[in-house]
Amino acid sequence: MKINTKGIIFTDYLYTSKFIMIKKILKVLVFLVLLILISGFVYTRYQKPTYSGAIDLKNISEGTEAYFDAYGIPHIYANNNLDAMTALGYLHAQDRLWQMELMKRIAPGNLSEILGEKLIQTDKFFKTLSVDEATEVAINKLDKTGNPYLEAMAYLDGVNQFIDEGPTPIEFTLAGVEKEHFTLTDIYNVFGYMAFSFAQAQKTDPVITNIKQKLGDDYLLDLDVLPNSQTTLIKNSVELPETVLDDIAQNIQSVTENLPIPLFIGSNSWVISPNKTKSGRVILANDPHIAYAQPAVWYEAHITTPNREIYGYYLAGIPFPVLGHNRNYAYGITMFENDDIDFYKEENHPTDSTLYKTADGYKKYANTTKTIQVKDQDPIDLVVKKSYHGPIMTDIQDEITGDSPIAIQWVYTQLDNNLLDAIYKISHAKNMSEAKAGASLIHAPGLNIMYGDAKGNVAWWATGKLYKHKPHVNPKFILNGASGEDDPIEYLDFKDNPMAENPNWGYVYSANNQPDSTANMLYPGYYLPENRAKRIVELLDPKNDWDMESTSNMMNDVTSPVHLNIIAHVSNYISNSDLNEQEMAALDVLKSWKGNSNTNEVAPTIYTKFIFRYLENTYKDELGETLFNQLLKTHLLKRTIIKQLVNDSSIWWNNIATNTTETKSAILTQSLKETVAALDAQLGTDMKAWTWGKVHTLEHNHALSAVEALKPLFNVGPFPAEGNKEVINNILFDYTDSGLYEAKGGPSTRRIIDFSDVENSMSILPTGQSGNPFSEHYSDQADMYINGEFRKMLLNKEEIIEQSRKIEFVPAK
Repeated sequence: MKINTKGIIFTDYLYTSKFIMIKKILKVLVFLVLLILISGFVYTRYQKPTYSGAIDLKNISEGTEAYFDAYGIPHIYANNNLDAMTALGYLHAQDRLWQMELMKRIAPGNLSEILGEKLIQTDKFFKTLSVDEATEVAINKLDKTGNPYLEAMAYLDGVNQFIDEGPTPIEFTLAGVEKEHFTLTDIYNVFGYMAFSFAQAQKTDPVITNIKQKLGDDYLLDLDVLPNSQTTLIKNSVELPETVLDDIAQNIQSVTENLPIPLFIGSNSWVISPNKTKSGRVILANDPHIAYAQPAVWYEAHITTPNREIYGYYLAGIPFPVLGHNRNYAYGITMFENDDIDFYKEENHPTDSTLYKTADGYKKYANTTKTIQVKDQDPIDLVVKKSYHGPIMTDIQDEITGDSPIAIQWVYTQLDNNLLDAIYKISHAKNMSEAKAGASLIHAPGLNIMYGDAKGNVAWWATGKLYKHKPHVNPKFILNGASGEDDPIEYLDFKDNPMAENPNWGYVYSANNQPDSTANMLYPGYYLPENRAKRIVELLDPKNDWDMESTSNMMNDVTSPVHLNIIAHVSNYISNSDLNEQEMAALDVLKSWKGNSNTNEVAPTIYTKFIFRYLENTYKDELGETLFNQLLKTHLLKRTIIKQLVNDSSIWWNNIATNTTETKSAILTQSLKETVAALDAQLGTDMKAWTWGKVHTLEHNHALSAVEALKPLFNVGPFPAEGNKEVINNILFDYTDSGLYEAKGGPSTRRIIDFSDVENSMSILPTGQSGNPFSEHYSDQADMYINGEFRKMLLNKEEIIEQSRKIEFVPAK
């Protein structure tokens, strides 16, 4: 046998060369992996907020320092207020700069510049709303020598020093956004977004007008449109094409749903007088309801200087706390829900569309051209047209012609804006009268300022510039702009606003419900139903030994007496003879329900699906898909449910799509049968498995989570969630056919300040203090929040130092 040794040698050489090459490739791959890991580690370390050490800052004095407690909350100590505000601005920016960037861009209509074309319609809406113009007016009138201005500028200085010297948050890198300095304009634009967020008329008035025009007056009788007479409810309106009204409502809902920053929704607060507490000292509780997002809306910080101490809750980009307390007093907010927006149908000149009709003859529309910068696209010029009522909102709808110009008149942009002074005065108050003086400066948004102090005072002041119309005007419809007869006739003094100070019943409270009459009238608004209010009063009235523990239990209460009333009423009209065994079992679960919405309960799953089916079977046939979905998203429907349900002869019961005349009993029975069939299909036939926590969940979504791959990095959750609509632990969700109820909003914080032990007052945030995903405080409160737990708001310096990391601010040379 002849062996080719050359071939063997060559083959060995090939195998040896290939092995060496593989080893080299593996070494390169290992090196690259190690390089990526090391780079990632270094990048992550660099990105984390600084919680200890020294930071060089300009325009700051020696002796300024901050202690970060176990939850990343800064406790700032400085020798003067300006140094404290500079430090606050820097620290606020290092934890929340991306949130601040988004907040400052919404109201002036500048989101498309960083988020692209999908936000163009949102930017058109806000540029037309003209918050930016109101901002310019307010800043021009601001006292540039006053403390509010000087401290705000110090705060901005701190923010901008972080922008210049600190690391760029990862969101800026991923979105391709360049950092820019913050200005006073940005502060006021955030105020504008806050005011818009609180308003409800823009979501409701076009829907109500459309229902009236489409169906007629009889269909309004069951809708809780105004607190005064039925004649007034339905008398006034102007005729508009149905498509115009659909487009206006659809546009506004689209704008609010696409916003990357949460909207304010509602709130609870109560302040208990000394004669109803175990200690004989005031207790304040407050949980503002805001749409969920990550990061959560509030940033906590505690400031101490020789002449000031405040533990505050700050909105992104706002230098003074909207919620706060110290050893002397505490204040919180809820939404007043007053009506501060009116829509007017203007009448164009028959031959010249640049003119519109007024009571004094034709006037010329004012036109302003604004530019929308769009990421990766050419800029868009937008012409904003205004009547004396306000900007023409229909011009931003491509589908709408100039034949139906609708102007929006909004108190926020019409009157002087003193919000910076107002929040400054409230957060720097020395006593109740000073806090009240600050509250009186708020023209919009309408807020309930809740107050309690160490001297035993409790108070509630409804803020906002209220106004009157002539008796014939129903401000929940689109009004006649041409006649002048529907214009406001009087603005009320603050003393005529709803309020209560040290009432003899021993407490003040707000759950966004209708206040008592003021200025000889029930003031029109978009108030929430009595559910939470009824439960709060039911709990507060009989008890005279309130303390921190019982107050915390009350804040987490998930029981609704109104839900029970609805079930008790509905069960009398459901035809038992038409129900099968499974349907009877479901009805029995509802009848035995205690009204609570814990995650292990079955009844709230059945109840919520039933309410959706009842609404769909009652309203959708008349309204159609679009208008029905618009109605579902208004506060109006929450108040309407109980009113319409108890009306046996309501015109809504009949299904106009059938040849028979349906009764209340038929609709409610049908709704229960459909409910059980849907839940059988969704969750199985074992009713014990229909627990609330399976269908009611909470996930805190980040603005960049629209990119699926980024969700694990930025989102927090999901969690099974307790609570329900309009219980004290108010968790808001949309009624949907899917049977899944993703929490859209709820308590943005839960705070309890007990003046018998103010240093152990308690709070919680929905996720964490930091908006930086690399921080250990990005989501460290999320589990506590979902479980209804609290943590301390530290005030005692010795206790703070003992458990904190320290930053020393060094004056830069």
